[in-house]
Amino acid sequence: MRNLVMIFALMFSATIFAQEVKPTFEKQGDQIKGTFFYEDGTVRQFGFYNKEGILHGEWKSFDITGKKIAMGQYDNGIKTGKWFFWSGDKLSEVNYTDNQVADVTTWSNKDKVVVNYNQ
Repeated sequence: MRNLVMIFALMFSATIFAQEVKPTFEKQGDQIKGTFFYEDGTVRQFGFYNKEGILHGEWKSFDITGKKIAMGQYDNGIKTGKWFFWSGDKLSEVNYTDNQVADVTTWSNKDKVVVNYNQ
């Protein structure tokens, strides 16, 4: 009986550690803020949904170290305006029109116009 209890305890503890970090959702005004996490609990991305559950408003994504890697806007589920993507020493500005890429401009840290905004 003691061995059975020990096996059950080990299985239960392994299950706890194997569970993924679930996203959180919180109401903010007329929108719902969704926050998604990496397995270690750091924020992967966050953004907003309208009351129908459609992506709407600003979204930001981060790498595992917390460094911002993407930022943009949704308008009722459609990517709109300028989106920014950081990768290494490069910043890409992607302009969306009708949910499609209209043009892309990329800068490196050598260019004076690169600014890396934190959260």
